[in-house]
Amino acid sequence: MSWRGLLVAAIDGTQVAIPAGEANEAVFRRQPTVLGGGGGYPGVRVVALVACGTRTLVDAVFGPTTTGELAMATGLTRSLRPGMLVLADRNFPARDLFALLAGTGADLLFRLKTTSNAPRLNRVLSFADGSWLAWHGPTLVRVLDAQITVTTPDGTTRSEAYRLITTLLHPGKAPAAALVRLYHQRWEIETAFYELKSTILGGRVLRARTPDGVIQEIYALLTCYQLLRTAMTDATNSDARLDPDRASFTIALNTARDQITTIQQTRHQTAIDLIGVIGAAVLADLLPARRPRTRQRIRKRAISKYNARGPAIDHKTYPIQVTLTTDREILTPTSTP
Repeated sequence: MSWRGLLVAAIDGTQVAIPAGEANEAVFRRQPTVLGGGGGYPGVRVVALVACGTRTLVDAVFGPTTTGELAMATGLTRSLRPGMLVLADRNFPARDLFALLAGTGADLLFRLKTTSNAPRLNRVLSFADGSWLAWHGPTLVRVLDAQITVTTPDGTTRSEAYRLITTLLHPGKAPAAALVRLYHQRWEIETAFYELKSTILGGRVLRARTPDGVIQEIYALLTCYQLLRTAMTDATNSDARLDPDRASFTIALNTARDQITTIQQTRHQTAIDLIGVIGAAVLADLLPARRPRTRQRIRKRAISKYNARGPAIDHKTYPIQVTLTTDREILTPTSTP
């Protein structure tokens, strides 16, 4: 996805459960509980940089859950560059990390906490669109305050205050309203994690019983995801009118599995088909236009391995109208972001 010439990407983290055992738990700890000790499965923390348009992986780092997301995110600086606009949620804009990421030349659009323990920002200069300049640690940022209200067809409303900070300082080149709408694209990385953990893994833990095996399996999982995403992107790129969101990850995965189980197309071919069997299957059964999301994708792991996928999920599409409010104006977009 390109926004005003910038490649839009998102940073976030997740955890993947692995089997318990002395070997794994010596490296990958269980999560501590309030009563002391550890509970549940040990896990691997994965922090990724994902392109929001196609949901392909730009980079990923992983390690024990004892290492926090902010510390791991520093490893992604190797893939940040000028010409990128990186989105992240309110867990990431620590001042030192923000300055480190901004130092790569990439532009940032992060959500900031609005609670009492949020960093205080001293207003430097106000703009006509309601945004204002401030210092966030050593970095000069532009602050966007917005009140976002979501109304569903049954009349239920949900309203929440958002404070965004960005390194895009010029309101003429990056208007506040456009940036607030763009921030909704951060949800794409949540969808990517859902596809990794719930579609490919089906909510199950990994199988490796040793740390070396766990590392190998994580690399295999990320590689499989990236190959499928590449095939889907090649397919949707064949028609300029198609949004990559219309491609079904489940169809791509099942088609790839069918090719493996039936041993199809194993011989080398001189003619290169960018769409291929997977792409053709995706194009033959496109998804409807996606609805905007208001909540994070979360799936609890089933206690029984025979019910790993849990209950049926409601896949109906509900139209949502979003109203954005800044200090200076009320913005009602003509289409949902």
